[in-house]
Amino acid sequence: MKNRIYITGMGAITAQGVWRSSFFDEAEVLQQSISRAVQPVYKGLIAPAMIRRMSAGIKMGIYASQQALDDAALAMPDAIITGTGLGCSEDSEKFLRNILDNEEEFLTPTSFIQSTHNTVAAQIALRLGCKGYNFTYVNRSVSFESALLDGMLQLQAAEAENILVGGIDEFSDHTYKLLQLVGHVKQDEQHESVKNSISRGANYAEGSVFFTLSSSKSENAYAELLDVRLKNKLTKEGLQPSIRQFLQENDLEPDQIDALVLGNNGDVEYDTYYGEAAGLFHSTPTIYYKHLVGQYDSVSAFGLTVAANVLKEQAIPSLLQWNDAEVKTTLKTILIYNQLHGQNHSLLLVRAC
Repeated sequence: MKNRIYITGMGAITAQGVWRSSFFDEAEVLQQSISRAVQPVYKGLIAPAMIRRMSAGIKMGIYASQQALDDAALAMPDAIITGTGLGCSEDSEKFLRNILDNEEEFLTPTSFIQSTHNTVAAQIALRLGCKGYNFTYVNRSVSFESALLDGMLQLQAAEAENILVGGIDEFSDHTYKLLQLVGHVKQDEQHESVKNSISRGANYAEGSVFFTLSSSKSENAYAELLDVRLKNKLTKEGLQPSIRQFLQENDLEPDQIDALVLGNNGDVEYDTYYGEAAGLFHSTPTIYYKHLVGQYDSVSAFGLTVAANVLKEQAIPSLLQWNDAEVKTTLKTILIYNQLHGQNHSLLLVRAC
């Protein structure tokens, strides 16, 4: 029999600041093309000399991971698994810029060493002294889901008892300018929120979200993680049958889903996929979240944060509800769906515990 998997701790740094109990009461809707994360004070976690040398992604990863461990009252995980779409792009750009500026001479290795995608997971492990399994997935918009799936398989096979899983992506000037040129990021003069968007592209941001997953249910566990499904390519016509099949494999019907978390990001060309998915759940409350934290490759991790928090609190904050469907008194099962540019579709299923 497979072990059950519980979310026992959460931590995050977003464009709205760090994860906290008052997050949705204080959050404001993003309407600019690019938003940086609101950085916390790192002095308590990282030595000042190291802070100066670390990129934003590394610092955000260290902070959010420690927040998740503290939330779960866990000192040492058995494994650390991260997902990132672009990795430490800030250091990558810095190193390449130094190559050009210095004509390939007198280069310091720090930026190159810290530019690798697995740097965040490695730095977290070094800081904790964790010598267990350490892996990073780089698979664009399903990087976090890939890391989550790995963690689930290890817990289900009893190869670990507590695993730290997270997603991190940081802002970098040149990379985001290129994304803006190809229409993935909205233009600077466009000030549209997710719900009132009439143009292509999304409001991009950066962030870090971490979870502690455990095969043991703690007293303060947020939710039970049931299943994850990834599909690289899926037509709009095949979306509803694919969702229905996923639910059936978990002995569920669409009317048994109490809330649907969708990754609408304001890109009018591809948000139609979410409309298609919602069409399968006629009277189900629909939740969205990228209007608060923006779009980046591993942002679906915050979608899981939203679902887990809703199940624990048994309430949907008004700032998150997309439609006006009636919310049930008891919320038991939530489905999360995300895609980017019509590809890399992911389904996550979570249940109250």
